[in-house]
Amino acid sequence: MANTLETTRTQTIEANGIHFAYRLMGPKAGTPLVLLQHFTGTMDAWDPKVVNALATKRPVIVFNNAGVGTSSGVVPDTVEQMAYDAEAFMAALGLEEVDLLGFSLGGFLAQVMAPRSAVRVRKLIVAGSAPRGGEEHLLQVIDDAIATNARDIRLPLFFTPSEASQAAGSAFVDRAALRSEGRDPESDENVSDPQAAAIIGWCASKDEDHASLRAIRQPTLIVHGSDDTMFPSINAYEMFKTITDGTLIIYPDAGHGALFQYPETFVAHVNTFLDA
Repeated sequence: MANTLETTRTQTIEANGIHFAYRLMGPKAGTPLVLLQHFTGTMDAWDPKVVNALATKRPVIVFNNAGVGTSSGVVPDTVEQMAYDAEAFMAALGLEEVDLLGFSLGGFLAQVMAPRSAVRVRKLIVAGSAPRGGEEHLLQVIDDAIATNARDIRLPLFFTPSEASQAAGSAFVDRAALRSEGRDPESDENVSDPQAAAIIGWCASKDEDHASLRAIRQPTLIVHGSDDTMFPSINAYEMFKTITDGTLIIYPDAGHGALFQYPETFVAHVNTFLDA
């Protein structure tokens, strides 16, 4: 397949003075699925096994938001501004209706965008995320992960210590390194510092009676790992209880990167949800 995350050409489009880098995969027809990335992640931090499988049935768009990777601009320190930037990117592409898949920080953006009208959201998938005012342990989990001296920090960050989870994590890390040309640069403190501030600010914000979640009327698939140390699974349960049309799936012996530990299962769940 030429049209894969590892090989497809990176394109750019301008919106609000920012040049957004993106990759488009899959068929031309159908509701586009736009992927919103995690803390410090670029387009090349997605799992090709997930992205390519999703793109066999529908258009899939990955992109770097403002200031990340090969996109220009400055990384905002609020979730709200990140969501505005993402909406500007989608509007510039002429996307009138989309499905959203938000992982971790990307799930925050999806929650903000869903009730608004800048881009019409049909359905959303929120993976490894938290609601406004939710529980987070970002800085502690990162410090603990650094202390392990693992070959890749995502192994302790995204996966449990079990042999099975670590094996799945190693396979994911290898897959994510497959693109050899035109890779995004690794993120530095110009990305991590404002994004960390945005995550901490989001979870520190009080949201009386989960008003933000109650504003989401679209069908929502909530996916979480049973042992997510960054955003504990109570966050997923709170979203499930509050969103009007929410479905919750929790994967066993899985951490923050549950969608990458169970790529085939996750893709099957997403396709079933989006096709229903």
